[in-house]
Order: sequence, then C-alpha cells, then structure tokens
Amino acid sequence: MSKNKEIANSAAILLADSYALYLKTHNYHWNVTGPMFNSLHTMFEAQYDELALAVDEVAERIRALGAYAPGSFSEYAALTSLDEAVPGAKAVEMIEHLAADQLKVVAAAKSLGRMADEAGDDVTADLAIRRQEVHQKNAWMLRSHLD
Repeated sequence: MSKNKEIANSAAILLADSYALYLKTHNYHWNVTGPMFNSLHTMFEAQYDELALAVDEVAERIRALGAYAPGSFSEYAALTSLDEAVPGAKAVEMIEHLAADQLKVVAAAKSLGRMADEAGDDVTADLAIRRQEVHQKNAWMLRSHLD
C-alpha cells in the first residue's frame, strides 16, 4: 500500500470520528435542558459549527492524497470509535460524553500526524496538529463546566 493511501486511510478515521462528534454535538445542542441550558446550547453550537468546517477540510485532504473520502453513515459507523448520543442524557452526562469524545478525536489526529510525519507529508501533519489543538481546547472548555 502506498504511503498516500495509508495516510488517507488514517485521515478517513479522523473524518469519521469528527463527523460522529459533529452529529452528537448537534444532537446535544438540540436536546440539552437544565440550568446550564444557555451556556451549553451556545457552546455546543460553536463546536458543531467548527466541526462542520473541519470535516470538509479533512475530506478534501483525503482527496488531495488521491483517495475517495468516505461520506455515508455506514462508512462512518465502520470507521469511528465514538458512540452515538445517548437519548435523554442529562446536561452533565452530555458534557462528560463530549469531553471524552473530543479526546478520542485528539487520538485519531495524533495517529494521523505521526504517520504523516514519518512519510514527510507536512501538509497532513499540520492539519493533524491543528485538529489536536482544537479538540484539546474543546475538551478543556467542556470539562470546565464540571468544576
């Protein structure tokens, strides 16, 4: 398998995890209730808006590597490590789920970054580092609501 294909396969995992997180965050945005409603509703929206742009960037990088980007729910379900949103989750549970998922996306981005570094693919490595930064910050912002 060519290096580009291996990198694209790793990027597909990042894409699937990012899309699953987008969907889950959007679900929780719609369904959050309780005393933290306003702050969480607003924060979840900011996070899923950012993810909507990120999935496009990751998919386009996969295409630039010469592979086809996955784009169906079945493909994402096969590739992602994230669980679906829990129906009826309380606000604190939503925060805990999303914070843990942000770290799973960080792990996928780290794996992609290491592979890209080893292959001398600076563009993909940069993308992976930027995704790590965003998801680490998001995890921190989510966890801050639990203190």
